[in-house]
Amino acid sequence: MHKQISILFIILSALLITGCASSLQGDTYSRDDARQIQNVQYGTIENIRLVVIEGTKTPIGSATGAIIGGIAGNTIGDGRGAAIATVLGAVAGGLAGSAAEESLTKSQGIELVVRLLDSNKTIAVVQQHNPDENFHIGDKVRLTSINGQVRVAL
Repeated sequence: MHKQISILFIILSALLITGCASSLQGDTYSRDDARQIQNVQYGTIENIRLVVIEGTKTPIGSATGAIIGGIAGNTIGDGRGAAIATVLGAVAGGLAGSAAEESLTKSQGIELVVRLLDSNKTIAVVQQHNPDENFHIGDKVRLTSINGQVRVAL
């Protein structure tokens, strides 16, 4: 019973941590960016394509998986068999946890190629796709930049 409670606690912790991943949408700002002066430029969309923004790869996923795998492996067999199963479970769990974290945090992105009005320079910006914001070729857009990050909005 104690092992089942430990496993449940670890799974819930992992879900909470991945649920706290930051958003890459154009309308989401960090607390540090709020109330800061931003540079604004205007441009015209020349090309659009959907892209995949890869998920995060932190030690959290592999560590959580290794712990869960080790606990699960420890329930198999006795003595030396349990020790081997614990190690194998931890290794397999670590690999599975890392893959799960990356998969859970992967998102749909959009690449916007924009010709800037003031310089006639062409740039590309990738941000998380927001289905409520429909960009089209030829749309006039506003680009805001702060702390090295650029956002595109209609």
